[in-house]
Amino acid sequence: MPTFPLITHECPDSIIAWRGGRPITAARFLSDVAQLSDMLPAGTHMLNACNDRYRFTVGLAAALISKKISLLPSSQTPETIRQMLRFAADAFCLTDSEACSIALPQVRFPAVAEAPDRNDRAFTVPDIDGEQPVSYVFTSGSTGMPVPHRKTWGALVRSVQVEAQFCGLNDGRRHAVIGTVPPQHMYGFESTVMLVLQSANALVADQSFYPADICSAVDSVPRPRMLVSTPVHLRALMSAELDIPAVDLVVSATAPLSLPLAEECEAHFQAPLLEIYGSTETGQIAVRNPTQTQEWQLFPGVVFMREGDAVRACGGHLEQPTPINDVIEPSGENRFLLHGRTADLINIAGKRNSLAFLNVQLNAIPGVIDGSFFMPDDVAPDGVTRLTAFVVAPELTPATLMAALRERIDPAFLPRPLVFVDALPRNATGKLPREALKALAEDRQCADGKPA
Repeated sequence: MPTFPLITHECPDSIIAWRGGRPITAARFLSDVAQLSDMLPAGTHMLNACNDRYRFTVGLAAALISKKISLLPSSQTPETIRQMLRFAADAFCLTDSEACSIALPQVRFPAVAEAPDRNDRAFTVPDIDGEQPVSYVFTSGSTGMPVPHRKTWGALVRSVQVEAQFCGLNDGRRHAVIGTVPPQHMYGFESTVMLVLQSANALVADQSFYPADICSAVDSVPRPRMLVSTPVHLRALMSAELDIPAVDLVVSATAPLSLPLAEECEAHFQAPLLEIYGSTETGQIAVRNPTQTQEWQLFPGVVFMREGDAVRACGGHLEQPTPINDVIEPSGENRFLLHGRTADLINIAGKRNSLAFLNVQLNAIPGVIDGSFFMPDDVAPDGVTRLTAFVVAPELTPATLMAALRERIDPAFLPRPLVFVDALPRNATGKLPREALKALAEDRQCADGKPA
């Protein structure tokens, strides 16, 4: 396995990040990495809990050159941390928060790394062995236990090199990459951290979650600008009626993006929008422009293998065949159509559908701010499965919304009940964990006086 450089920025004064509208050079980055590396304790596993994207990236690089592995769990709840310790008992936590309550030995991001630039250090970029493990990214399995997925430097580098080509980031200009997803998430990790390190561009450190924060972060950096986001964040941004600064490319992932929203984003930004398909297990493996085609294009070398009803992805940057938990329909060489997650498929009265399709139809109704269908574990006393839908739509009545749904979906899939809520329990990436929706349904049952 060959080696790959830690960063591809060739000059000491190349801009690798922006914080608070101020540039950070590649020389400064390497200096911060070296200083932090000297401070890390002996443990092999490091939970990188830094909220600032630049500090997260410094921590990642410092762990790399110290031969430590970064732990990136799906959440940082006390129970998740306890379960993670069963996998990595020597774990310590790197944090940039004064109020961090994670129950691990803590290393505070050093104040020395905030010092002014120094020009007396030699600009030497470390090379990293392609087989060196970079991180364990965790998903929650059916048991609720975090399941680790090992990511090596070579596989990550090859993946984001392809992404950079698809995104046009190798055109010689220096793009600023603004992310609305946390760097601990696989999509945010690849598309706002690794992509920058391996395409000689610059990340934006500032947190960008709410529409006003996104606008501020975009406005704080020069063009060309790339916005890495999710359907939930983009929908909120389009609905906020703010003066959104121009971007040159929008990238979306984590959930299906409706065609109307994709068209609205491209019209507003006057810029192309790309969707990325992947998972925590595989990382990114396909891309499409949803306003131009429904087909996904696989990354070079990646193929699907079928074994009965099971589908695995292999080749390309993937180090081993990896199960695909989605319904895939091949549509041509290196192309496919996506029909939702296998676990989302539902069958009611002999009719088949997917929760993903139903959610797209629900959220496409004018006046719906957010919404999601939920299929309970049990069935009604009469033996019929009944879907629930939770919706944020303060200007609509239940009758109006149900009438709009009847025009879009088969009556068998109409929600009974339809529950209006103030907000849905989405996580930082805009996803709705099934357990969060289940808790919402149980809370409603208790409020109605029914057993949970």
